[in-house]
Amino acid sequence: MSISEREGSKLAVAHKHDWVILVVLMAIDGFLNLIEPFHRYVGEDMMTDLKYPFHEDTIPMWAVPIFAIVIPILTFGAFYMKRKDVYDFHHAVLVITDSIKDAVGRPRPNFYWRCFPDDSPEYDDFGDVVCHGIPKIIKEGYKSFPSGHTSWSFAGLGFLAWYLSGKIRVFDGRGHVAKLCIVLVPLLFAALVGVSRVDDYWHHWTDVFAGALIGLTVSTTCYLLLFPLPYREQGWAPHAYFQMMEDRETRSEKTDDHLELQSIDMERESTNNDTRALREL
Repeated sequence: MSISEREGSKLAVAHKHDWVILVVLMAIDGFLNLIEPFHRYVGEDMMTDLKYPFHEDTIPMWAVPIFAIVIPILTFGAFYMKRKDVYDFHHAVLVITDSIKDAVGRPRPNFYWRCFPDDSPEYDDFGDVVCHGIPKIIKEGYKSFPSGHTSWSFAGLGFLAWYLSGKIRVFDGRGHVAKLCIVLVPLLFAALVGVSRVDDYWHHWTDVFAGALIGLTVSTTCYLLLFPLPYREQGWAPHAYFQMMEDRETRSEKTDDHLELQSIDMERESTNNDTRALREL
């Protein structure tokens, strides 16, 4: 087994609980998508801002994991293939985010047409809506806040931006604008995803703003948990890598000290043997 494989096995064992929690969070996220969200009161006078056209979104939900998770992972893998740094690859993949849509239950801007596709509004005795549209479409209509597309995008692509800033040494004091542009590309793409949600009338601008804040908070927290700040001298690799190097150096020093003591003992034993030989003569 190579050194990289041994280090990889040790790392996987050391972080097995992290991966278990990751799987649990994914299961919880899947469960939250199945349950019925909170149905906030929606009166007739509130429909003014909820009558925007209802049509398919420009970026479907199935596409979000591709650019928010797969593309960053492929980038991490490319750096791993170049440097063979198992610590770098492992810690870069450990990123997850979630949303609070079900608890808030805010209606989408196109809620009216989801609720009343035939343009025949109906309200109960308390003034709340009585929807008669397709249940699945109505359910999604109560999931406006915050924007899941935006939070996912800024979590995955925001982490990628942090990662690239450390890898290509953006803040090395030389002022290379080209490097900065490379780092800003993932954030620009995430911002365009957020804009598309407003343009499609699937979210209010405040939903997108909140989603961006959640995504950036998650990506920044996760990155700084695992990596040094990019402007630092050791900002190109995770904390675990330098810890591993320190451990190796410590073991090497102990080995050198042990060999030195063995050498001194051997010299003493040789000296004693020479002394006994002279006495016998």
